[in-house]
Amino acid sequence: MKEFFKNRSYDMVKMFLNQFAISLFGLVLAIATSKRPTLRNLSSGFAILFYLFLLYVMTWEIGFKDKNSVDLGKKARRPLTGLGISLCANIPNFFFACAIALGKLLPNVPFFSKFGGLSVGPALLIEGMYTGLLANDLGGSALNSYWWIWFVITIPAMATCALAYWLGLSDIKFTSLFDPVYPESDREPKKRKK
Repeated sequence: MKEFFKNRSYDMVKMFLNQFAISLFGLVLAIATSKRPTLRNLSSGFAILFYLFLLYVMTWEIGFKDKNSVDLGKKARRPLTGLGISLCANIPNFFFACAIALGKLLPNVPFFSKFGGLSVGPALLIEGMYTGLLANDLGGSALNSYWWIWFVITIPAMATCALAYWLGLSDIKFTSLFDPVYPESDREPKKRKK
C-alpha cells in the first residue's frame, strides 16, 4: 500500500486537480443557467461528460504506460489500479460526503449537525460539475439535500477510471472509434525538382 501511494501520488493529485478545474467550469455553467432548469441540466450533463472524458484519457494513458512494464515482467498485472487511483483521488469527496451524512443522520448532535451543514459548500465547490443536476427536486427537496447523493456522484468517476485503466493496460482504444482511416494512395508522392 505504501508503494502504491509512493508510485501513484502524482497521478492522484493530478486527477484531483483536474476534478477541481472542471468543477469550477461546471459551477460557472450552473450559475449562468440557473434561471432555466432545462439548460442548467444540459450544461451540467456536458460538464460531467467532459470531466469523465478527461478522466478516461488520463487513466488510459497511465494503463498504457504500465502495459510495457507488465509485458516485460517488471510489474505485476493489476487491472484495478485505475480504480485505486480514483478512490484515493476522491478522498476529499468521501470526507465531505461522510460529514454531510453524519450531519443528516445525527441532527441532534450539534457538532455533526453544524459540521455537516458547513461541508455542503466545499463539497459543491469540488463537485461543481454536478451542481446543475443536484439542484433538481426529488420528493420535494433538492437532490443535494440527500446525504446519499454525495456518495453516488463519485461512482461515475471511479467506474470510468477502472474501465480506462483496464483498456489502456490491454491496449484497447475506446476513442479509436472516432479516428478516421484513410485509404492508402496508389500513386507515389511527387518528388521535388531541384
